[in-house]
Amino acid sequence: MSSGNYLFTSESVSEGHPDKVCDQISDAIVDMFLAADPDNARVACETLTTTNLIVLAGEVRGPSEVVNDKAAMEQAARDTVRRIGYEQDGFHWKNAEVQVHLHPQSVDIAQGVDASGNKDIGAGDQGIMFGYACTETDALMPAPIHYSHAILRRMAEDRHAGKTPQFGPDSKSQVTLRYVDGKPVGATSVVVSTQHTEDAGNDEVRELVRKYVAEVLPEGWMCPEDEFYVNPTGRFV
Repeated sequence: MSSGNYLFTSESVSEGHPDKVCDQISDAIVDMFLAADPDNARVACETLTTTNLIVLAGEVRGPSEVVNDKAAMEQAARDTVRRIGYEQDGFHWKNAEVQVHLHPQSVDIAQGVDASGNKDIGAGDQGIMFGYACTETDALMPAPIHYSHAILRRMAEDRHAGKTPQFGPDSKSQVTLRYVDGKPVGATSVVVSTQHTEDAGNDEVRELVRKYVAEVLPEGWMCPEDEFYVNPTGRFV
């Protein structure tokens, strides 16, 4: 294989994927503290979700009325889950138990960050991930991840609009593109796994998903039929 001819795969997960749900709940807690004290607030919030349970844990620093307002933190978590669209027996924004175990930041940690002079950063051991822009797409993102994101974004838009009640919030997409002379020329395989209602059959879900893949990929880029996988492990309720 020459250096310019290869396959490249990227994966995207939807807003309802458990990892993303946790990220968005933690983000909501950060937003609460930044709204109350944008200059001095610090939040290290870890979120765990499982069947009808949400657990928030970590350390925070901010105005005491925010630090001690467990009810507001619980409501922020519920509002996030409601916006995502979880109203199922196993995970419902109204009925899920929310445990808040956020406590004031350790004095030693706060002192260390303050003494370091990095007050604008406010974190001593957090990682920062970075990437780069490229010209493969108008979004300046590499084509495989761009199209993986776009498939799930369109599915979520129609789900929120009530056009596809068969879909649940949790989904994942994986797009493999063929590159020739260093440029993407088409998809060799597409995998989409999506949560769905009990009464939606595999064939129905497959055809619903096909519409979004065909809409997102450039004309002529659709993968072969035997490389188009929708819920390959079976039903996803």
